[in-house]
Amino acid sequence: MARDSKDQIRQRIHKRIRAKLSGTTERPRLAVFRSLKHIYAQVIDDTQGLTVAAASSNEKDATNGGNIAGAKAIGKLVAERAKEKGIEAVVFDRGGYLYHGRVKALADAAREAGLKF
Repeated sequence: MARDSKDQIRQRIHKRIRAKLSGTTERPRLAVFRSLKHIYAQVIDDTQGLTVAAASSNEKDATNGGNIAGAKAIGKLVAERAKEKGIEAVVFDRGGYLYHGRVKALADAAREAGLKF
């Protein structure tokens, strides 16, 4: 039997997480994607299938890449963009990643910037 790659395992975990949570108009989903070089965050309304706000470390004005400092900056930025659209509370979707390191830093920064989850 062939072994699954780390990404296949992550996708399986993510599918299991997504079966239990979804974003509504009142409380959209804050989804995180982590690559080797960058980190991405989106606030998604699953009922309408819309991305309400997004931020990533590969934008022009981003100072850091996919490290913890970059994750904190992206967490703060996505929270500010969501609050501009009138969103106060979100459901956090860790995307199958462990709640640790960059994912945790992004979540903590978003909380400090005023998002509730």
